[in-house]
Amino acid sequence: MYAAVRDHAYRDDREQPFHKNKKSTLMKPLGLGVLGLGEGRSIISAGVRSALWDVVCLCDTNARLAQERCAEFGVEQYTTDYEAMLADPAIDAIGIYTPDHLHADHILAALAAGKHVICTKPFIDDLSRARELLDAQVSSGKAVMVGQSTRFFEPFMRQREHYESGALGDLVTVEASYSADHRWFLDKPWARQAAFKWLYGGISHPADLVRWYLPNVSEVMGYAYLSANGREGGLVNPDTYHFVLKASDGRIARVTGVYSCPTVPVERDSPMTCILRCDLGASQADYHELHYAWTVGKQAAIESFESKRDYYFRFGGNSHHAGEYQNYIEYFARSLAAGETPRPDVREGIVTVALMQAMDEAAQTEQPVRIADLLGRYGLEGLLAETAR
Repeated sequence: MYAAVRDHAYRDDREQPFHKNKKSTLMKPLGLGVLGLGEGRSIISAGVRSALWDVVCLCDTNARLAQERCAEFGVEQYTTDYEAMLADPAIDAIGIYTPDHLHADHILAALAAGKHVICTKPFIDDLSRARELLDAQVSSGKAVMVGQSTRFFEPFMRQREHYESGALGDLVTVEASYSADHRWFLDKPWARQAAFKWLYGGISHPADLVRWYLPNVSEVMGYAYLSANGREGGLVNPDTYHFVLKASDGRIARVTGVYSCPTVPVERDSPMTCILRCDLGASQADYHELHYAWTVGKQAAIESFESKRDYYFRFGGNSHHAGEYQNYIEYFARSLAAGETPRPDVREGIVTVALMQAMDEAAQTEQPVRIADLLGRYGLEGLLAETAR
């Protein structure tokens, strides 16, 4: 039988929105410092509304933007000096939301200052400093989590729960895509620099979703293309990608991303989606639609999470999605309290970057690239097997 679209009642402790100034009686709130206040706007919103966090200080090289964010969210302190923020003993963790090519330096500085780190995806923009970051995290004893926010969005959490229940059976293949008309993003001057690649800024979402279900992805091949719209907007690197991934056990997956073209109406095509095809059933999580669809045997349903739209999308239309950030910073806080490692951690972050770097090389050479070989070039032998357990 087929169930019509309905608002699903699925809830759990991870996703409950906390009200501003309501403090937890179970654990002391953690102090948060936020670096990078453009992309960092969502984590500020998440922190001020969470019972598990206190937003202590904001930092950006743009003092006017820092003042605006303080006024917007009721935060009292800001600075343009990252080192000054790192010296604040009231801060337990730094949220890093700066341009991709700056992440490594900012993570290393935070770890050296004895702070935990939450870093937006992509973790880093290449593997040249991956060993340095891994060693720094181990020696510091501090947690580093990559903010792969899509894992913490309602339909994708529901899909994961459904899959882990065993109802869908064994996984056969994964298809993940993220396509959107992001030409507006090119108004940011750094987005038109050679250091910026949609491969990392966009493909990191569906690539992470594939690795969530197939952590043993071992090889990738595919193609990339820079569209006329992208060239006109000042892009240096491709904005159109299609890849096929193969896991060490032979299973295959697909990842797609297109970023400078008009999109099909959401009634026909989700901008971001993950499809699991398993031996007993299949499922599809759709992002902006807040839908989760599944089929198991003769049963099928489409579950809607529309009632939570205001929790996830608080401002800026769909360009900011603070609810996901609140979910993952609260997961991070609870993990620390339980003595557990928040994931995706530094190792997973590095391997996902290795996957994207392999995609980049495959697109340039038009040849398959093995991820283990690529990791080996940077002294990271064994990391793929370690994260695939």
